[in-house]
Amino acid sequence: MVRSRTRARLRNAALGLALGAVVAAVVPGASASAAQSSRASETSTASTASAAAASATVGPFAEPPFTSECVWHHFGEGEHPPLWMWAYDPLCVEYDKRDITIDNGGALRFLLAEPSRFAIAGLSCRYYQRDHWSVQKSTGDVPYVTWDGQYWWDKGARRAGLRVTNFRIGGQPAGIGDAVTALRPHFPELADALARFGEDSGESGVSVTLPFSLPCSLAG
Repeated sequence: MVRSRTRARLRNAALGLALGAVVAAVVPGASASAAQSSRASETSTASTASAAAASATVGPFAEPPFTSECVWHHFGEGEHPPLWMWAYDPLCVEYDKRDITIDNGGALRFLLAEPSRFAIAGLSCRYYQRDHWSVQKSTGDVPYVTWDGQYWWDKGARRAGLRVTNFRIGGQPAGIGDAVTALRPHFPELADALARFGEDSGESGVSVTLPFSLPCSLAG
């Protein structure tokens, strides 16, 4: 009973954080609208400008424009990619991370492999990663958390995207898609706005604008 309540709290917390983040991005003018009756017109103008800026930097997930150029490099559980791979442009990698298991050494192998994975990613101007996660105490247990991820950036074009699908906590789905389903009967307009960022159960996705990168811009 205690474990099920803990899982429910974790699932609700994750869903709440995801929903809050996207609501803030999608409807940044909502709080300003509520306050318009008690604020001066300059506050309304500032809110409108803020909303316009947000809409230009945050959007639904989309595949990167260089996807057709990808040559995918697959790495198994705990496998280290060679550091020279940072020279690939674009660098497209896929990682298995399903054996993050406490009692068989899988979690340790995962932790030891991550530094080299981060190293080649950080040096890349155009990067696309897909991975598959599962964290559990023992093999065969219900995982604490699972998901499939897609993460990419193009520093020269100053865009990046993130999408998580099949996100589950203790076997229960949690994502923007689940929030859309829950909101649809009561708040259809908000559900429609959020649906751009995830419609399926366990799905959440977003794209953002990156800061200017001089080396990647010069590299073309």
